[in-house]
Amino acid sequence: MSVSDVVLDQLAQITGDEEVKQNLDLRLFEENILDSLGMVELIVALGETLNLQISPAQIDRQMWATPGKIIADIEARLQK
Repeated sequence: MSVSDVVLDQLAQITGDEEVKQNLDLRLFEENILDSLGMVELIVALGETLNLQISPAQIDRQMWATPGKIIADIEARLQK
């Protein structure tokens, strides 16, 4: 399973919205699909699934505004 698949699966599970898998440019916060609590849930889930340490303080809404941006950020963190 690719990083992209993991991120999208976790995001869909947390938001309850399968559209996040179809539209990587979906504005998650502007469309009220993801909120602050959901973002923390996603950070924890991705940390556990991908064995990655992410602090909520390291993330802002603009960095994770869309599914595509989340995928890019996670892939960059895994390459470090």
